[in-house]
Amino acid sequence: MQIEYERGISNPGNQYRMKKLMARAEAGETLSIGFLGGSITQGSLSSTPKTCYAYLVYEWWKKSFPNAAFSFVNGGIGGTTSHYGGARAWKDVLCYRPDIVTVDFSVNDDANEFFEETYEGTLRRLLAAPSAPAVVVLNNVFYDTGKNAQDYHNRIADHYGIPHVSIKDTVYPDVESGKIVRADITPDNLHPNDKGHRLVADEICKLLDSIKAEVEEETIAGKSTKTEESILLPAPLTENAYEYSRLIQIQDNEAILDGFLVDPIEKKGLLDIFKNGWTAAHTNDKISFEIECSCLAVQYRKSVQQPVPKAKAVIDGDEAHAVILDGNFTEDWGDCLYLEPLLHHAEKKAHRIEITVTDAKDIVRPFYLVSLIVS
Repeated sequence: MQIEYERGISNPGNQYRMKKLMARAEAGETLSIGFLGGSITQGSLSSTPKTCYAYLVYEWWKKSFPNAAFSFVNGGIGGTTSHYGGARAWKDVLCYRPDIVTVDFSVNDDANEFFEETYEGTLRRLLAAPSAPAVVVLNNVFYDTGKNAQDYHNRIADHYGIPHVSIKDTVYPDVESGKIVRADITPDNLHPNDKGHRLVADEICKLLDSIKAEVEEETIAGKSTKTEESILLPAPLTENAYEYSRLIQIQDNEAILDGFLVDPIEKKGLLDIFKNGWTAAHTNDKISFEIECSCLAVQYRKSVQQPVPKAKAVIDGDEAHAVILDGNFTEDWGDCLYLEPLLHHAEKKAHRIEITVTDAKDIVRPFYLVSLIVS
């Protein structure tokens, strides 16, 4: 199968960090290869964790720089957006001090200005991390429609000189033309099988190969790098309210409980997602918080095991604009980690949020509040 991979390197970006990383790898240092994204990054529908695109790219680093030692950090969680990604970036990826992070929320983010802003916050969070990682933006795609958020994401990436590669611009056209049979690379028109993950990995590796070749040419010619690192990040393109998003869970001790209970079961691993939160099983059970912020979202479980209680979220006592949080999931693929924005660019002040169970009749599972995300 021959694919014109160069089509997918839609912008090689400023390569200072990447070239510096490759020089360190050539020198035999110990380095960390990180990934942040949704279900494709997690490895959904790959037959094993080692056939996921992320692990295949990690293997490229090991094979390309055999004198270096590499560790692998996969921060992919299915069904999640850059809104959540930015808030969890530190504890799931950046705390491991990665030297490079590939990030992809292109099929989970909607193509609009809200997610453009949350995506910018995520990229700024990565670029400003203590390990100063190189960053690569990946654009996956819905293989039946060609839908993704890359136009919004790549405008942000271009602003920061971040290289991006696009499956929409390389593999997808060959699917449309019939050169690639869609069912051969994805069983559900979104998540790649092993062959599809290999294609995604090859796209990223093509970018890495091109940068590595340029580094080698510059080394032979005795030239210094052609790019320079900016000491400060440029001014943001959006209002950038989400750069410093944070998760509030039971460890933060900010909740006032009036019927809600703390989940006492220990979280075991990144993908044990319905943990560290609060549960409620009775009508009128309530939990409240008072938090200074201008943006606020609640994250809760929508379950396929039904019925589950419904709840309402009220901000600053405004019952007229209460938001219903329905714990019953209408899809059938499994429980959903659902994120409901409640405030966006509101006045920055101490806001009070109250979540009250409104209907807990004949339930089979409790309502599960996973976290608040505040900015």
